Amino acid sequence: MLDKKIPYVEIWMKRSAGLPIREKKLPEEFKITTYQLEDEKAWAEIECSVLEFEEIKDALAYFDKSFAPYPEELKKRMLFIETEDGEKVATCSAWWKEVAGKKVPILHWLAVKPEFQGHGLATVLVSEVTKLLQKYGENQPIYLHTQTWSHAAIGLYESFGYQLVKENIDGSVNPNYLQAMMILERLKK
Repeated sequence: MLDKKIPYVEIWMKRSAGLPIREKKLPEEFKITTYQLEDEKAWAEIECSVLEFEEIKDALAYFDKSFAPYPEELKKRMLFIETEDGEKVATCSAWWKEVAGKKVPILHWLAVKPEFQGHGLATVLVSEVTKLLQKYGENQPIYLHTQTWSHAAIGLYESFGYQLVKENIDGSVNPNYLQAMMILERLKK
């Protein structure tokens, strides 16, 4: 869940191409699935549960704009974790961002419903999505966009080789990098 008690500052993380990927076994009571038609409602519910969006309609509007135009890619790149009863409780996508006319691979929108956190589901998703990104990213560095509100996840990302970087995904200097680092350092104390 996002920690909205601290200042919000955006930051990028980068993982060098070709690094080995740490494996994490999914607990037996869960299974990984890929996006199927109409899973956008489950995606929106998961993202709202961690406070990424205030209302389902806002999450669905984002989904319609950013994901819906790519139905075939969604089926390959958007992962969910389901319970034995079929409830989707976590999600992450092996997506991309257009930068100077090129598709740059990004780990996108990791979220686990609060009541299912602490079972290692986020770790499994980071592992599986990173594998997909290596597969589809043609051995390019992988990026992820995060923020200080997600400070609890930064250590997880670092355990998979993602590193905080001073630059934005387009190579420009992130003017907020030092502020983000100061906030993150303060939180470690």
